[in-house]
Amino acid sequence: MPQVLLFFLLAVSPPVNPDLLKARDAQNRSQLEQIATQLSSLAERQPADARAQYQAALAQSTLAEVATELHDKTQARSAAEAGMKTAERAVALKSSEAEYHRILGTLCGQEAAAVGGLGALKYGRCALDEVNKAMELDPREPMNYLSRGIGNYYLPSALGGGVELAMKDFQQAIMLDAGSADAHLWLGIALRKLNRNAEARKEFEKAAKLNPARIWAKQQLEKTPVQ
Repeated sequence: MPQVLLFFLLAVSPPVNPDLLKARDAQNRSQLEQIATQLSSLAERQPADARAQYQAALAQSTLAEVATELHDKTQARSAAEAGMKTAERAVALKSSEAEYHRILGTLCGQEAAAVGGLGALKYGRCALDEVNKAMELDPREPMNYLSRGIGNYYLPSALGGGVELAMKDFQQAIMLDAGSADAHLWLGIALRKLNRNAEARKEFEKAAKLNPARIWAKQQLEKTPVQ
């Protein structure tokens, strides 16, 4: 997995499309593809509807997320590129909406992860700028801290990131929303990176308890040594 700014594996703020989350948790790409296609078509028919653009972007980002989990960079890149177009329209239509900036940052990060090289630098900057804008607009939103934490996790400390900074963001996300399975999941990943496996397993167990359907959380628990 390339060491660049990444903003993926993110849950979404309410209102949530339950079918989208169910498909994500089960890593059901065929269903995600169907939902993304339907919402993208709706967005095309309603170009002045910021919410429709956002929902299409969110679906594509979720598809890219699962494709990344399954190591399919080709599909991750295709979904991220499609999602960025609608996310950019959503931001243009309603630039005051923090979540629209966050999802655009997420998609830029997913594109960075998929393309690598110089492209990763370009899209990594977009990811950082958009998530920072979301933080500025809504500093109390847990998802913004989660997004920034994931970015910091993959950004080398020499470039201003690092695991320690990431952990602070994940902990802040949990403080704001103790029921965030994704925040516990990512805190576990950061702890494992620091070889704190026993603590990491506890976070993975919390994530799996909060969201028993999430296959990826169970996989992380299974691959983490007991000590």
